[in-house]
Amino acid sequence: MARGIYSLILWLLQPLVRLRLHWRAKAEPVYGERIAERFGRYGDVPPAAVALAGSKDFYVWVHAVSLGETRAAQTLVAQLRNTLPGMRLLLTHGTATGRTQGQALLQPGDVQVWQPWDTPGVVRRFLAHFQPRIGLLVETEVWPNMVAACAGTGTPLCLVNARFSVKSLRQSQRLSALARPAYQGLRAVWAQTQEDAERLRRLGAPVQGVMGNFKFDATPDAAQLARGAAWRRALSRPVLVFASSREGEEALLLETLNKKMAPALASTAQPATKNIASAVQWLIVPRHPQRFDAVAQLCQEQGFSVSRRSHWTQAPEAADIWLGDSMGEMALYFALSDLALLGGSFAPLGGQNLIEAAACGCPVVMGPHTFNFAQAAELARASGAALEVVNMEQAVDRSLALLQSPNGLARARDAARNLGADHGGAAQRTAEAVQRLLAGA
Repeated sequence: MARGIYSLILWLLQPLVRLRLHWRAKAEPVYGERIAERFGRYGDVPPAAVALAGSKDFYVWVHAVSLGETRAAQTLVAQLRNTLPGMRLLLTHGTATGRTQGQALLQPGDVQVWQPWDTPGVVRRFLAHFQPRIGLLVETEVWPNMVAACAGTGTPLCLVNARFSVKSLRQSQRLSALARPAYQGLRAVWAQTQEDAERLRRLGAPVQGVMGNFKFDATPDAAQLARGAAWRRALSRPVLVFASSREGEEALLLETLNKKMAPALASTAQPATKNIASAVQWLIVPRHPQRFDAVAQLCQEQGFSVSRRSHWTQAPEAADIWLGDSMGEMALYFALSDLALLGGSFAPLGGQNLIEAAACGCPVVMGPHTFNFAQAAELARASGAALEVVNMEQAVDRSLALLQSPNGLARARDAARNLGADHGGAAQRTAEAVQRLLAGA
């Protein structure tokens, strides 16, 4: 009954979904591309019976809804190619940033389409068209009709690199009539942490093991690291990046900087404790590209000059604040920086991924809201790769103090580099588990 009502609501919402996609395409044109795919119409994308005819190849479907999940999937896809001869990747996304990032994962014969809208007819068309051997949902995406349709066709559907916060559990328990059958209907779940596993089991999910986090296996782009490091060597003052900042957080930072700079401007002595805020090169990299212009305007309204990455040619241009308005260059930004503030952690949003910063040797200062990456945050804090603070003002104070301590900063950078080496291997373990599942099937 619950799934029937859910399906009716989603079916009725389809015209509004189309309108919203066209509206979002004004800011992010990718949303306007191939909209029919979201409703199970694939145009010039050949069905599996044609694309795979005469071969022993098969599709492995990986669903990575957005940017973070797509980055996490990169290491898994590489391991799957090693363990599953004949695999072709069927890659789906829900967001423009995920789809753009996902293009780097494709090889000849692979397919990338939009995530199917979760109505019975759409998901049936998706499965009939591509006939995947297995489906792997990265981290959080579990859709009731997709689970039911996969069960009906005998397609194993698994949740990999699974994370499940206390907040997610509470929301699912409120909708247990819909959520519980969906989680119970999965073929297998491999969780990031024991805590994630226990919460998923409370919904009846078939947890097969705790594998760790794929993101510890990621290797930063070497060319970006080299370029960022070269730019950093040419600078005379430290760089502090606000990485993957979210709406409202940039205003907190700018207000804090203005507050700390005001005493320095009023003082003829300008003690180091007061003017150090203006002795740092600040770099802001918003999480979502549609906010680049708004953040630039906000900085200017707060009295700061801005230089945008998209305007740089050979090197960064002088300004109070640099704006990282590009996609797929986080390794460059972390290599350019001495220290990072963790976006999403200064508002109750759960934090963004800090593992990528650590892999680039960039220590992190994080706010109190890290529930989306609780284990990674705790591991980083315990190792010395991250500092935890209660608010933005303390974040700036602790950051500036660390930047003035060469030995302390060096220890934090070493801890950051070692974090991935100490906790890697999740992608390989998961790929091997997938191989065993398919062999058993």
